[in-house]
Amino acid sequence: MKTRIALAQINVTVGDFAGNMAKIVDCARAAHRDGAKLVITPELSLSGYPPEDLLLRPAFYAASAAALAELARQLQPLAGLHVLVGHPHRSADAASGHGNANRPIERGAAPVDTYNAASLIVDGKIAGTYMKQDLPNTEVFDEKRYFASAITPFVFSLDGVKYGVIICEDAWHASAAQLAKAAGAQVLLIPNGSPFHMNKDATRVDIVRSRVAETSLPVAYVNLVGGQDELIFDGGSFVLDGQGRMVARMPQFVEGHAIVEFEDGRPLAAEVAAAESLEAQVYAALVLGVRDYIGKNGFPGAIIGLSGGVDSALVLAVACDALGAERVRAVMMPSRYTADISTSDAAEMARRVGVRYDEIAIAPMMDAFRGALSNEFEGLPEDATEENIQARIRGTLLMALSNKFGSLVLTTGNKSEMAVGYCTLYGDMAGGFAVIKDIAKTLVYRLCRYRNGAASFAKRDVIPERILTRAPSAELRENQTDQDSLPPYEVLDAIMRMYMEEDKSLAEIVAAGYAREDVARVTRLIKLNEYKRRQAPIGIRVTHRAFGRDWRYPITSRFTEPIQ
Repeated sequence: MKTRIALAQINVTVGDFAGNMAKIVDCARAAHRDGAKLVITPELSLSGYPPEDLLLRPAFYAASAAALAELARQLQPLAGLHVLVGHPHRSADAASGHGNANRPIERGAAPVDTYNAASLIVDGKIAGTYMKQDLPNTEVFDEKRYFASAITPFVFSLDGVKYGVIICEDAWHASAAQLAKAAGAQVLLIPNGSPFHMNKDATRVDIVRSRVAETSLPVAYVNLVGGQDELIFDGGSFVLDGQGRMVARMPQFVEGHAIVEFEDGRPLAAEVAAAESLEAQVYAALVLGVRDYIGKNGFPGAIIGLSGGVDSALVLAVACDALGAERVRAVMMPSRYTADISTSDAAEMARRVGVRYDEIAIAPMMDAFRGALSNEFEGLPEDATEENIQARIRGTLLMALSNKFGSLVLTTGNKSEMAVGYCTLYGDMAGGFAVIKDIAKTLVYRLCRYRNGAASFAKRDVIPERILTRAPSAELRENQTDQDSLPPYEVLDAIMRMYMEEDKSLAEIVAAGYAREDVARVTRLIKLNEYKRRQAPIGIRVTHRAFGRDWRYPITSRFTEPIQ
């Protein structure tokens, strides 16, 4: 017997129970019209993922339970349709007279009655609930802070076939899938909230293939799509047959649903979206991250300080692709050190993408600062102090425009600069969202080249060639280039990656061929500038370890790793 199953790759918002419920209902109705009998939504699709410390509020669970009941009511007219919905769940004892439903959920204590769950809704009723077994607690995940683990499988029948449910991290371990098979499952359904990082899509498929190899069960894997603060969920939902072959795959970074037909539990060939290049994936992640952060938080648009350099050029291109040029404003703020080619390149790029472009000279304001500080600084040479004042003037101007017009300032610092502190607190770090905070400088250039040449965009070559070929400079003093005070970016980025992302020892990095003095210098700067990064705006995560929630080094520390 043939059964149509819908993979509902939807973009939800944390805490928006009404909006998320509407998306699920719309998708279920469309799938029902397409003849589907089962709809699979992502992990915590009803509440959004991850809710973080909202999960410590009993009221959040009460809202989830009310939304689940209302969702079931709205789905009742879709006779015979099975809808698998992810939601946070509090046990019956906690929500009834056997426990205090209003008692606080203690931080730091192992939760005993709260779960990451998925419920099956059929004909207006909850037909069963599965509670996640394996809780991730590495990288950006800390589910053990919020949830208890369960070990009870959930299997249901549809058209004579038994379907077993496991959730996200469960698929990264053998036990949950094996328990489902032991309970009679013939197909595995896996709702996911798996965030993107580079090469993550291939890793997911490899991991799920391991479960298929162990169980010989076909798998329908449905992943969330959308931006949630610094996390980006890339979708890429897929179906593997019992031999681990890819029989269906949805595009990454795109919301929608796909119908896959199963015959007696065996998936039939459907559309398999082509794999995108690494640069295409990362660029799409940045675009989605900006669109959702601006949109979900209600900002009317974005404002960017355009310098004529490569970093602000990339951020401007991303912002325009995310929001449309009409919602983006670029401001050039030249100083006495700004080269004429920087001004002309900035203006040319603004013209190419079609944004509003303004110039505000900072020289008069810098003169005012010099005058105000002349007595204090008398007899002292100019140094980084005066350089930083220029950056802070620019930051103040951008924030003033943001306050007046409501648009969010997108900062333009890259990961290489954030690592070694080549950025100014309350200056170029001032803003609301750090678009390329996790993009190394060498990758910045690759993304710009990708954007200029990608046929998928209506406007190509939006970044002037000279921006990509001239030596990068902060232009805060005469004849300044980045490499005056930093190793070549190829060296800096490699050391940063091995030390910060791969946890290599300093000795291992030296053994890989990098000079001891460069390794010592870069890692020392990473340590010294932790205090800056703690005050930086959040930004989009595209590596498996970004500065932020999965980098937790102390600011105050006297530990120095030796190079043996």
